[in-house]
Amino acid sequence: MVEWFDWLLNPLSYTFMVRGLTAAVMVGVVCSVIGTYVVLRGMAFLGDALAHTILPGIAVGYLISGNSKQQLFWWALVTAILSAFSIGLITKGTKVKEDTAIGIVFAGMFALGIAMISTVRSYAGDLAHFLFGNVLGVSQGDLWTIALFGGGVLLVVLLLYKEFLVLSFDPILARTLRLPVTFLNQLLLVLIAVSIVVSLQTVGVALMVAMLVTPAATASLLTKRMGLMMVLSALVGALSGVIGLYLSFHFSVASGAAIVLVCTAFFLITFLFAPHRGKVWRWVSAS
Repeated sequence: MVEWFDWLLNPLSYTFMVRGLTAAVMVGVVCSVIGTYVVLRGMAFLGDALAHTILPGIAVGYLISGNSKQQLFWWALVTAILSAFSIGLITKGTKVKEDTAIGIVFAGMFALGIAMISTVRSYAGDLAHFLFGNVLGVSQGDLWTIALFGGGVLLVVLLLYKEFLVLSFDPILARTLRLPVTFLNQLLLVLIAVSIVVSLQTVGVALMVAMLVTPAATASLLTKRMGLMMVLSALVGALSGVIGLYLSFHFSVASGAAIVLVCTAFFLITFLFAPHRGKVWRWVSAS
């Protein structure tokens, strides 16, 4: 018992660990809540694409200001929002489908980012935390940034909950009710983009889509009620952040990878054992 208490409490004696846990919980909640819309609307590819389209912004920020995290954040945010608007602009009034537009913007922006970063010889070590995450390097200023922008995302979702709900389940009804469908779709893209950027240091570009999709997918196996799905998704995301960070600390595993692996484990357990829907549950009930 004493060993368990030591295992749990020792990491909390380090300030960087407390900041990391706080960031992991906030990011887990924000990504999981907005991720419910990503899962319900089949937008997983969009989340992955937006996570990669910020690379040119990171490259520009790095070339201009060096390894300043605040500058890199703002450039990444601007790039993500511009990419979201570009996808909407390409699909609006044309015969180009959304998934095609996403692929075009994703490939073009990602290639541009690689081309720009490749001109700097020392980029590999400096930008590795943006690619793979470094939640233990979160500063107090980073926490305020995550809280401000993440809180803004959650506030918009709360205020427009009914509108986004109708749009996600029945777009035709949304148009019948004369909801601003185009504006809401574009706003949702922007919210996803902002969520991705505030989560960069926690799990990195390479693993970002997992935090958007996996907690929400896990929650969808447990309930079909949107509000409860958001709550469960946020709980899975937050717990994954905390447990993953503890595993990272004690076993010297990359923090972003540890968080995502815990999140994936939650999904697999739910997939197999969820009441009435899990594979094992159904097999036992049928036998």
